[in-house]
Amino acid sequence: MSEIPYERILLVTGRLAEPLVRKYGEGCDVFVTPVSVAAFLTPEMIAGYLKKAGIKSEDYDLILIPGLVRGSARLIEDELGIPAFKGPRNAMDLPQTLKALGKGFKLSKGVPADELFSFDALKRVEDIRNKTGNRHYIEKALKRPWNVLIGNLPAGRDFPVRILGEVVDAPRLGLDGVVEKAFYYLREGADIIDIGMVAGETNLDFIDLIPEVRERLKREGFDVPISFDSLNAKELERALDYADLFLSVDEGNIEELVTEKPVVLIPTNQRKGFFPAKPAERVEFLENLKEKALDLGYGTVIPDLILEHVPHLARSVTAFQLYRERNPDDVLLAGVGNVVELYDADSVGMNALLAGISKELSINLLLTTETSAKARGSVRELRRAIDMNLFEMPKDLGFDLLLLKEKRAAAWRFEPTGEVVEAEKRPVELEPIYFRVWVEEGKIWVNAHRGTEAVLTIVGDEPNAIIDTVLERFEISPRHAFYLGRELERAYTALKLRRSYVQEVELFPDFYWNKFV
Repeated sequence: MSEIPYERILLVTGRLAEPLVRKYGEGCDVFVTPVSVAAFLTPEMIAGYLKKAGIKSEDYDLILIPGLVRGSARLIEDELGIPAFKGPRNAMDLPQTLKALGKGFKLSKGVPADELFSFDALKRVEDIRNKTGNRHYIEKALKRPWNVLIGNLPAGRDFPVRILGEVVDAPRLGLDGVVEKAFYYLREGADIIDIGMVAGETNLDFIDLIPEVRERLKREGFDVPISFDSLNAKELERALDYADLFLSVDEGNIEELVTEKPVVLIPTNQRKGFFPAKPAERVEFLENLKEKALDLGYGTVIPDLILEHVPHLARSVTAFQLYRERNPDDVLLAGVGNVVELYDADSVGMNALLAGISKELSINLLLTTETSAKARGSVRELRRAIDMNLFEMPKDLGFDLLLLKEKRAAAWRFEPTGEVVEAEKRPVELEPIYFRVWVEEGKIWVNAHRGTEAVLTIVGDEPNAIIDTVLERFEISPRHAFYLGRELERAYTALKLRRSYVQEVELFPDFYWNKFV
């Protein structure tokens, strides 16, 4: 405690949390209010309890109140003359809070400490991004061989990893569909919009719409590069004046497209069906192809060793590593979407791991898609992983990618009473009113039915508001209200995790829980 500028700290809590607060707040005094649950406390109540207990300004240097208390700790400070701040919402985060205080971290009177840590970490991310977006920084960095300019966006070793969000089979979506998908990617954190053409087709008329795509994005404040992905020489030629970056140039079409604009070079000849599988052969093939491209007059070449899906992921990572060792100054691209889309596992951890590998190998551009339902959110996940990798170690930053699992297990447990009864399910009595719940457009929708007729639709994004509205308009039993509340919370969880929701169907499989054990 000697490092903490506040040597005498008082932790305020409720009765139920007292054991945990004493355990994790070691070295501090603990004041237990007569309220069972700390979240039910208010600053006014805390100030009253402390004054009644005879706490004076000279007794403590700092008061920490539970993070779940509503309102500001300023009232407590004004009443007692002792600096008062909000601590964490969970007692297990007290050690981190006290350690941060020792390093001079400034707590808030209105924001819980754990939430403040997240704000602080994300502010540091913003500071890094602002630094690398400075005009003088960019001009200096672009003089180095390991950085390039794609449209108006600098990329390379001296900049954060850039994300390309691929609009797959763009011609089939049409202009409006492409713009809608592009807006979605950009709001999720993409830096470049990739127009993916349809393999085996030639859609020249659609390519002429790319300027309109760019213009509509600009009107909404998104002045970003557009890349073009096709192996069709006619499509590539037509897009030369419209796009800022060209993907999928290989041995089969390299002589048909020569441009000063950046191109992504891949180690294939897809016309002949050739792709060197062994890492060393792949690297040598791509190095020779790069030399040929520069001899032909290409301005900027960005190699892509092709990140393969499992069971060939290891060899492709090896190829990237070997290439990077031999070519330390090249700007590289990797398509991570191919790995995620072809693995039936949650995308969060895979995107985090692939972003980490990319950092180690200094892969500067990551291409991803969100074609299948299991890949939804990949752009946002990559953005968060890239932000985490701006720091030396992606751990204990104040923000993370833990969506379904938790960093620390909660230690809440209470002693049972003298009488313990087994729960029994009773038959459900039918009522004249019933409800059908669904999710759509980021909202929860509820139809109230009498018989076969829907008599009212309620829409909202917060379960409590919806159930309050239901109870205000309809008389339903407590059991019915409990059922509806459970379904609304399930729908709310589905919205947060971007999952499908079907009423009375479990959101998650019983993977970890075995009810027979």
